[in-house]
Amino acid sequence: MERSLTLELVRVTEAAALASARWMGRGKKEDADDAATTAMRAVFDTVPMQGTVVIGEGEMDEAPMLYIGEKLGQGIGPEVDVAVDPLEGTNIVAKGTWNALTVLAVADRGNLLHAPDMYMDKLAVGPEAAGKVDITAPIIDNLKAVAQAKGKDISDLVACVMDRERHASIIEQIREAGARIKLISDGDVAGAINTAFEHTGVDILFGVGGAPEGVIAAVALKCLGGELQGRLVPHNEAEFERCKKMGLADPRQVLLMNDLVRGDDCIFAATGVTEGELLKGVRFEGTSAFTQSVVMRAKSGTVRFIDGQHRLERKPQFVMKD
Repeated sequence: MERSLTLELVRVTEAAALASARWMGRGKKEDADDAATTAMRAVFDTVPMQGTVVIGEGEMDEAPMLYIGEKLGQGIGPEVDVAVDPLEGTNIVAKGTWNALTVLAVADRGNLLHAPDMYMDKLAVGPEAAGKVDITAPIIDNLKAVAQAKGKDISDLVACVMDRERHASIIEQIREAGARIKLISDGDVAGAINTAFEHTGVDILFGVGGAPEGVIAAVALKCLGGELQGRLVPHNEAEFERCKKMGLADPRQVLLMNDLVRGDDCIFAATGVTEGELLKGVRFEGTSAFTQSVVMRAKSGTVRFIDGQHRLERKPQFVMKD
C-alpha cells in the first residue's frame, strides 16, 4: 500500500466523528450512526484507492449502511479490503459517555478475515505480553503471564471487560485473582487498543463482543505489536453454517493474529467522538471544531496522533440543521 494512504484515511474518520459528535447525549443512536456513515462514505469517495468493504456495519446495530461488497474510493490506486465501523459506540454517543470512536482498517486485498456478524470471545494484550497469553487458558494464568511480562503484581493489573451478564464468571475470576477491573458499557475496540498504551491504564481485555470489531481491533494491535486472540461464538445453526462457509471446519477454533489479518501491511485509523483514555472527543467552539485521531501502519510501525482544527464555515455539512 502507498504510504500516503494513511493520512487520507484520517480524513475519513475525522469526517465521521465531526458528523456524529453533533448527536452526543441526544438519545438518538440511529441518527448518530447515520450521520457518521454518510460522512464516511462521502470522504471515502475522494480517496485514491480501490476498496471493497469486507466488514461493514453489522446486523447487530440494525443499520448495515456501509454494506459488505460495497466499493469505496476513486477506483484508482491500491486494491484493498476495508473494515469499517463508522461509529464504534452508538449507545455511547446517545448517552454522552466515554470512548466512542469512528474507526476503519484497510489491508491488501484478501488479507482480512471476513468475520461474520456474530459474537467473538476475545483476549487482547499490548506488545509486552504478546505471545505470552492463551485464550484457552484459565483467567488466572493469563493474568499471571501479563503481570510477569510487564513487571507488575497481579493486584496492579487492570482488566477491561464489557459490563454484561454473560461476563459474570470472568469478572468473578478476575476479582478472585486480585486484579482490578474497568467495566465498559460498550466499545471493546477501544478497550482492546488501550491495552497497547501504558497511559490508558488497561493491561488486558477479556470477553465476548462483536466479531467484526475483533478484526478491526486486531489490525490496530498488529500495527502496535500487540495481540488479539479470538473464538467465534455461533448461537444457532445458521451461524454455524456461516462459519463453515468461511472455511472454518471447527467454528470454535482459536483465531490468531495471522488468521484475523494476514500479511505485513495494514493501516488502522480512528478519531475520538466522545472523551476517552486514548483520544479526546470532538469539541465545538464557535466556528471551529477540534478533533484528535490516531493512525498507524503495521509495515513501518509508525503511530501518529493528529490534532485537527476544522473551520465549520467551510464544512457546512457538519453544522446541525435541526
